Amino acid sequence: MKFFKRFILALLVLAVLGVAAVGALYLYVKPELPSVATLRDVELQTPMQVFTQDGELISQFGEKRRIPVDLEDVPQSMVDAFLATEDSRFYQHIGVDPIGVMRAVWVLVTTGEIKEGASTITMQLARNFFLSFDRAWMRKIKETFIALHIEQLLDKDEILELYLNKITFGHRAFGVGAAAQVYYGKSLNELTLAQIATIAGLPKAPSNLNPISNPDASKARRRVVLLRMLDEKKITREQFDQAADAPVTARRHGAEVTVNAPYLAEMVRQQMIDRYGEEEAYNGGYNVYTTVKSDVQLAARQAVWDNLHAYDERHGYRGPVSVLWSEEDGRAALSSNEITRYLEKLKSVGAVIPAVVVEVEGQTATVMAKDVGRVTLPWESMHWAREYLNEERQGPPPESAADIMAAGHVIWLRRVAATDENNAVWRLAQLPEPSSAIASLRPSDGAVAAVVGGYSFALSQYNRALQAERQVGSNIKPLIYSAAFEQDLTLATLVNDAPINQWNPGSGIAWRPKNSPDVYEGPIRLRKALAKSKNVVSVRLIREVGVKQTADHIAKFGLDRSEVPENESISLGSLSMTPMQVARAYATFANGGFLVDPYVIERIEDRNGEVIFNAEPKLACVDCDNPAPQIISEQNAFLVAQAMNSAVWGGGSWAHNTGWNGTSWRIQRSKPIVNEVGRSIAGKTGTTNDVRDTWFSGFTTGLVTTTWVGFDDVSRQLGRTTMNPLLDSKQQAISGGEAGAKTALPGWILFMEKALPRYESGNMMIPPGVVNVRIDLATGKLSHLTDHTTRFEYFIDGTEPTEYADTQKDNGDIFKEDDRELF
Repeated sequence: MKFFKRFILALLVLAVLGVAAVGALYLYVKPELPSVATLRDVELQTPMQVFTQDGELISQFGEKRRIPVDLEDVPQSMVDAFLATEDSRFYQHIGVDPIGVMRAVWVLVTTGEIKEGASTITMQLARNFFLSFDRAWMRKIKETFIALHIEQLLDKDEILELYLNKITFGHRAFGVGAAAQVYYGKSLNELTLAQIATIAGLPKAPSNLNPISNPDASKARRRVVLLRMLDEKKITREQFDQAADAPVTARRHGAEVTVNAPYLAEMVRQQMIDRYGEEEAYNGGYNVYTTVKSDVQLAARQAVWDNLHAYDERHGYRGPVSVLWSEEDGRAALSSNEITRYLEKLKSVGAVIPAVVVEVEGQTATVMAKDVGRVTLPWESMHWAREYLNEERQGPPPESAADIMAAGHVIWLRRVAATDENNAVWRLAQLPEPSSAIASLRPSDGAVAAVVGGYSFALSQYNRALQAERQVGSNIKPLIYSAAFEQDLTLATLVNDAPINQWNPGSGIAWRPKNSPDVYEGPIRLRKALAKSKNVVSVRLIREVGVKQTADHIAKFGLDRSEVPENESISLGSLSMTPMQVARAYATFANGGFLVDPYVIERIEDRNGEVIFNAEPKLACVDCDNPAPQIISEQNAFLVAQAMNSAVWGGGSWAHNTGWNGTSWRIQRSKPIVNEVGRSIAGKTGTTNDVRDTWFSGFTTGLVTTTWVGFDDVSRQLGRTTMNPLLDSKQQAISGGEAGAKTALPGWILFMEKALPRYESGNMMIPPGVVNVRIDLATGKLSHLTDHTTRFEYFIDGTEPTEYADTQKDNGDIFKEDDRELF
C-alpha cells in the first residue's frame, strides 16, 4: 500500500511538473506565436482571371494556382480520402491527437528515428499558414500551441475547408480545386475515385509523389490512400480494386481557357499591374471582365490567320520544315509509333499543326498529323504549292504530289472548311512570314471590340496592334481631307489630278509624287479623289491648307504633335501610327467628330464577386454627363465619311460608261456585310512606298476596324504574285502587286462579316447644318439637270456652290491655262 501511495504521488508530481513545464514552455514561446484570429478573415492568394464580356475565360495570371471551394462542394469521397490518410480522428481530437502523439513517441523509442510527425490536419494548417517546414522541435512545439488556438477559434468544418484550400499539391497548384484542374482538367465533382486518391496522397511529398513527374511513386501512394479508405470502411473492396488498378491519367493542364486571346490578355495584365502592383494583381483574386465579346474576338483571330495563309499560299511553298528520312540519303523510314513520339515533341502554332508525310502517290499524299493520326491529303489541298522563289516570283504549278512533298517530310497542316460540304478538311500549310494585326473599337465610347497583335503569341509577344508604329500610307488621307473641309473646301471642290514635278535646289533632285496606279484624270472632285486615293490631290490639298496647319489638324486625332512631320510627304503617308491609333482616329469620323479613348477593361470584381471598378468612358455625345472632346465638327466628320463611302460604292453611271470604283470596291462583293448594313459603310485603303505596309480601315456607325499586314522586317516588301493556273478566282482571288486593297482589306472583310451582326449600326444620318443640292459632276457647280451627269451632293451650310453650270454649251475644259495648278 505504501508503495502504491508513493507511485500515485510520483505520478501526481510528474503530472504537475508536466503541466508546469508545458505552461512554462507556452509562456516562453507565446511572444513568438502569431495571432490566429487572422484566420477568421483570411484571404487565400488566388490568381487573377481575365474574361470576355460574356464570361468566357481568356487567361489566368498568378504564381499560385488556386480555385477556392466551399466544403459543401467537396465530394464526400475526397473528404474521406484526406481524413483517412492524414487524420482519421480529426473530428474527435482538440487539435492535437494524443493517440497519434503516443504512436509517434513509440516509433521514436523503438527505432531511434523520427518517422511519424503525429501532425493533425489542424497542425498542418498551422504550419502552412504561420510556420516553416523545418524539422525542428521548437517548430513542432509552436505548431502544437497554434493548433490548439485554431481549434478554439474555428469549428472543425471551417478548419477542414481552410486546409483543403491551402495545402500545396505541386505544379503551383494550391488547394484541391486547383489540383483537380492542373492534373486532370476537371472540376472536383468530375473526378474518379482513383484521381481523388491520387490528389489526397500528394500533401505528404508533392514533388516526389507527383503523378506527372513520378507516376510509379504516385501510383504506390495512391494505393496507400485507398487502403486507408478501405480500413476506415469508406469504400468497398470492389471500389478499391478498380481504383488501385486504374492507369495514371494525370497530365499538366492549363487554366480552362475558352477564348484564346493572349494579346488581349497581356493588355489587361499590364493594366492591372499598373493599377495594383504585381504582387496584388497576381494574387488578389481579381476577376477582370473585358469589353470584347468572345465570338467577335475569335473572329478577329481567325481573320488574321486566314488572311495571312491566303497571302502565303499565293506567294508559293517554301518546302518542308525538315526531313526525317529520304531515299537519297538512305535513312530508313520511321515506324508509326516512332512518328507519333516525334510529333508529340512538336508544338502546334496558330492555325497549323505538325505532320509527317508517310506516302506520296499520284496527286494524293498520306500524312500522320499530331493528335489526329493518319490523314489523306487530296490534290485540292495542296495544288496551290508552287515553289516560292522570292516575294516577286513563284515557280511553275505542280503536276503531282511528288512535285511538292516526299515521304519523310515534316510539314504543317491547317483545318479549313470544305467548299462542297458541311465539314472540314486538312490543307497543306506553312507558317506565314508576314505579320498582321487587327484593332477594332466601338466608336461611341472607345470600347475595344477585338484586338489581335500577330499570328501567334507563342512566336512573338510583340503586340503589333498597339506597339508597331508603321507608315500608314493612304490611311492618312481622310485626316488631310478633314483639314481641307475645315478651310471650307467641299466634296465638290475641283482639284487638278495632274503630275507634280518640283525641283529641290537643296538636294539637286526633283520630287515627283505619283498616283498608284500612275493614272491622272485632270480636274477631279474631292469626293472622287479620296475614293480613288489620288496621291497628287493630297499633296495639293496640303499646299492649299498649309503644311503646319495640316500637321496641327492631324495631331488632333490623338497623336503627339512633335511626331507629326511638317512636310508634304505626309500626304503620302510617311507618318507612322499603330493600328489602334488609326482605329481611334477613324472612330472620329464614325461618331460625329469625338475623340474617344480606347479601353479594354469593363469592370473588375474582387475575390468575393463585389464590383470594385466600373469603366466610365467618355462618350461621343454633347449633352451627356461625360462627353469626349469634339475635335472636329459633326458636319466635317460626315463629309469625310461620305467620301470614304464612295471608296466602297464608287460613282458615275455604268450604263452611260461613266461609272467608276473606289479603292474599297471589294466590300461590295461581301453579301454578309451588305445584307447587314446596306450601303452605310465607309473605308480607306493604305499602301506605303515599295509595299512594305498595307492597311485597311473602315467603319459603320457601330464599329470601326483597322487591319495591317506587313513584314516585321521593315526592309522587306510584300511583293507581287501571278495567278496559279490550277486555281480559279475563288481559290486565288488576288494576283498582281500586293496593296492595301488586296492584302489588308480581305482580312478586314473576313472579320467584319462576323463582327457586324454583334454591333448595332444605323444609317449615316445627315447632321444639322448640312445641305444637299444637285451639282454638275464635271464642274461641281449647281445643275438644273437630273440625268447621269449630275448628282445630289452634301455641303456644310454656306459652302454650297452658288453658280450653275452652263448646260447649253459643251463644258469642255473649265480651267484657264493659268488655273491648271489649283492647289
